[in-house]
Amino acid sequence: MCISKENKFIKNARIGSYEEKYRPQFHYSPAKNWMNDPNGLVYYEGEYHLFYQHTVNSTSPDFPRMHWGHAVSKDLVHWEELPPAITPGEDGAIFSGSAVADMNNTSGFFNEEGSGLVAIYTNEGNQAQPGKPQVQSLSYSRDQGRTWTRFEGNPVLLPASETADFRDPKVFWHEESSKWVMALAARDRIEFYTSEDLRAWSFASEFGSTVPFVHRGVFECPDIFQVPVDNDPNNKKWVLSLSVGDLNGGNMSDPQPPAGGSGMMYFIGHFDGQSFISDKIIESIHDIQWIDFGSDFYAAVTWNGIPKEDGRVIWIGWMNNWRYANKLPSLEWRGNMSLPREIQLRTCLGGLRLIQLPVKELSKLRNPMSTLTDLVIKPGDNLLSEVTALKAEIIAEFEIGTAIEFGFKLRKSSSQETIIGYDVVNEALFLDRTNAGSADFHPDFAAKHTVTLKPEHKRIQVTIYVDGSNIELFGNEGIAVITDLVFPEPESQGLELYAVGGSVKVISLQISDMTGLWVRE
Repeated sequence: MCISKENKFIKNARIGSYEEKYRPQFHYSPAKNWMNDPNGLVYYEGEYHLFYQHTVNSTSPDFPRMHWGHAVSKDLVHWEELPPAITPGEDGAIFSGSAVADMNNTSGFFNEEGSGLVAIYTNEGNQAQPGKPQVQSLSYSRDQGRTWTRFEGNPVLLPASETADFRDPKVFWHEESSKWVMALAARDRIEFYTSEDLRAWSFASEFGSTVPFVHRGVFECPDIFQVPVDNDPNNKKWVLSLSVGDLNGGNMSDPQPPAGGSGMMYFIGHFDGQSFISDKIIESIHDIQWIDFGSDFYAAVTWNGIPKEDGRVIWIGWMNNWRYANKLPSLEWRGNMSLPREIQLRTCLGGLRLIQLPVKELSKLRNPMSTLTDLVIKPGDNLLSEVTALKAEIIAEFEIGTAIEFGFKLRKSSSQETIIGYDVVNEALFLDRTNAGSADFHPDFAAKHTVTLKPEHKRIQVTIYVDGSNIELFGNEGIAVITDLVFPEPESQGLELYAVGGSVKVISLQISDMTGLWVRE
């Protein structure tokens, strides 16, 4: 069955002006309607593909009619929205999954010695196994993802256990075992399967069901990938990441993501192509390693197929939280992606930590506005009173002095501000959106989010991206990350550099305006 594309849709998909109230300018969002989890991230023949959960006719998540939306980029920052790639049908809605470049035609879907893309996804509402509506299916593309054909042998994997939650396959090629590996979320565990041809799958192992203190909501969107430790290509570790759903309060003994609602955790360990073993024994809730300390980073997965000469591990996440996702005040569209981030592992005082850094390609969007060095800021000073920052990159390094708190006030007006600050006494980086703008759509939205961050040689470094309703904060080169949505009024454009209770030295400060990202017709 070939999934057709109508030219009419291409025109209608671009009704959005990309200039609506709250619309980000250098974070990807579809022209209109609902989006959530990134899916099928794959690099193939010079293009980065970004698929995602997409409701094409509504700004609400219409789960029974969920599509895979589609955008492509040659550089990870300029995106072109294409028509939906895979559409729902009699076999069910198209839920989350992954895509791979089948370079050696292991699937047999392509001409001899040819290659193409294979998408592996969850069909929700499937009737193949009564009472178990979630199964795994395949579609393939011979034209760089522009059209897709459903595999006649679908579904390729049915649940063996009693759980109805059996979804979000992440598939990749495991070099050492020369097999395809699938990591799949099955409610309270991650199940691993292997295959030689992407069609027939064998159960290998599971992880998580017996790990204490990690169960809350439902496990979703797993990923597993190998990362060099301290940039040493001869010393690599495997990272298993997973997203956990919102319990709407839940039991206080359950692990709560740092900012509440839905969130992401990770484990570092060993994977042999069959099973994952975590290096860390979880002995309390405090042993859980969280990926982001804001509310709005979820379901992140990595790109398959990034060339070996590049060498990076890169992922992107959905900037939202299931606690309030379908209530956001954006009217024409609802939901957008984070910036693409490079993942590293760094040895810290407490052991290995996952590091996230905005990808270097973002420099293409940078237009320097202001550069300052070696300044002392005292209470009442604001050297940025003439600077506005609606879509900006801010990179700053501070040397701790006598101030008990310092940082920036963003999207500032007489009645609104978002504060990004450092609490010297408690050694904590924070993002305070309690007075950031519209927040009446959910009682938990207006909040202050905090992460422990120790100074390095008495210095604190921050990289901040401000973009419409989006703020991404990276502390000390990505060791601490806070990702949050804010909804200020358009006139809230001010930027303030502040200090409380004493002075702080600004070693360096660079503020850049960021240009938009879309490829337009």
